[in-house]
Amino acid sequence: MKDSEMKDLISDGAKRLGIQLDDARAQTLTEYARLLQKWNEKMNLTAITDDRDIVTKHFLDSLTPLCTGYVKGKVIDVGTGAGFPGLVLKIAKPEIEISLLDSLQKRIDFLGEVCSTIDIDEVDLLRDRAEFFGRLSDYRNKFDTVVSRAVANLALLCEWCMPFLKLGGHFLALKGPSADEEIKEARRAINVLGGKLVDVYDADIPFTDLTHKIVVIKKVGQTPFKYPRKTAIATKNPIRTCYKSSK
Repeated sequence: MKDSEMKDLISDGAKRLGIQLDDARAQTLTEYARLLQKWNEKMNLTAITDDRDIVTKHFLDSLTPLCTGYVKGKVIDVGTGAGFPGLVLKIAKPEIEISLLDSLQKRIDFLGEVCSTIDIDEVDLLRDRAEFFGRLSDYRNKFDTVVSRAVANLALLCEWCMPFLKLGGHFLALKGPSADEEIKEARRAINVLGGKLVDVYDADIPFTDLTHKIVVIKKVGQTPFKYPRKTAIATKNPIRTCYKSSK
């Protein structure tokens, strides 16, 4: 696919989501895609390398949180990987303040190169686990919005993400078809961590048959300071809702 074709596909897909991207931002995303493909030749950043799939499954999927109206102010992307959805959101909505958090240095190095090459300023790149930054006074209770497209279950994601939010802020979890079941299992975690489930958006990805879900959780109470726990403990013993089987 030519760069011009990719740029047009990005613009058209965004328009179908109700998002207006000018030519400059669509071009920036095209350059981002080429850098992703180049770096992916020497390190495993993504299994998605086809031009069209990068546009649909990475860029357009990453834009869907904008449709909720909750992406604003100071934003952190927990488990950002190669910058999805956080860096895409920053390109589409430059006025937000974005922090990109990932545990692997190679991904942070890649994101630094992308920001430098395509000239994106005011991006805070953080290399460590959420359990570490979620306890620091500079990051705990500081964000208006938390986004995450990480593959962990929702109960675990809530433990990693809720500590970052200010009271009244929103956590947006980008999930797949299993979202409804994950929500059932995460209800106790949401409550314990100071959250309240406020909405679940169906996000149809343009040019695909995919429908993802965006789970929106509002922070209505303080997260107990014991959270987030160390990853090994939280993974082994997540705060999940327990069901009693009926006989």
